[in-house]
Amino acid sequence: MSDGLHPYRRVAAHETGAAEAAPVSLPEETPVAVVYNGSTQAVMMTTPADIEDFARGFTLTEGFAEAHEIGEVEIVEQPNGIEARIWLPEDKQAALDARRRAQVGPVGCGLCGIDSLAQAAREVRAVPASNLVLAPSEIAAALQALRAMQPLHDETRAVHAAGFYVPGRGIVLAREDVGRHNALDKLAGAMAAARTDPASGAVVLTSRLSLEMVQKTAMIGAPVMLSVSQPTAHAVRLAEEAGVALVTHNRHGTRIFTHHARIGSAHVL
Repeated sequence: MSDGLHPYRRVAAHETGAAEAAPVSLPEETPVAVVYNGSTQAVMMTTPADIEDFARGFTLTEGFAEAHEIGEVEIVEQPNGIEARIWLPEDKQAALDARRRAQVGPVGCGLCGIDSLAQAAREVRAVPASNLVLAPSEIAAALQALRAMQPLHDETRAVHAAGFYVPGRGIVLAREDVGRHNALDKLAGAMAAARTDPASGAVVLTSRLSLEMVQKTAMIGAPVMLSVSQPTAHAVRLAEEAGVALVTHNRHGTRIFTHHARIGSAHVL
């Protein structure tokens, strides 16, 4: 984990019928303020690890700036949380003002603090053209590979993960967080920092495929989303519009909800 911050703590807990308490690892939640040009844009409850990735990815997936417009991210620990300070070009100020979030976002929140229905249903650009086609076997392999790259989950059993799968290479990047949206933002930031081509692979998630997760994936520019959990109906509609293949794999098999041409010959819904 980066940033020198501890993502979990050991606490004592009594099990039913046990005479003594046993140590249990629990993930931390820390308020992280994303500050643009000296003004706070959002405060999100986040696992205190990979904060620079989170701030960079949040900036990208919320549409505030492109990767090349984000300079140095300064991480400043405060007594009651963390500030991630970013300076953006002046012409981005209007977008910041229009989308300024007015409240703290809890860990399970993807649309917290927005102040209009239009912001909730904001359009996202279609993903760039890509020749990516995954074999059905690669879907299961990608989800299994992500499971092996979750040290915080192994310690706490209480966090989500987001990874990026590239055919022939496996999961090339993965990030964890107690919030599923935060995990995806951290992955987006890590991909931008590593200059990973989003058209070359698939976003792999441990969480449900909701509207906000599709919005963020489309902003990343990845043509495929994989998860073990079902999508929402709204997520399917947006994925269809944005050019994102929405795919699940679990004990019920592999299901392709949108853009089936990206997945070999699996069952098409």
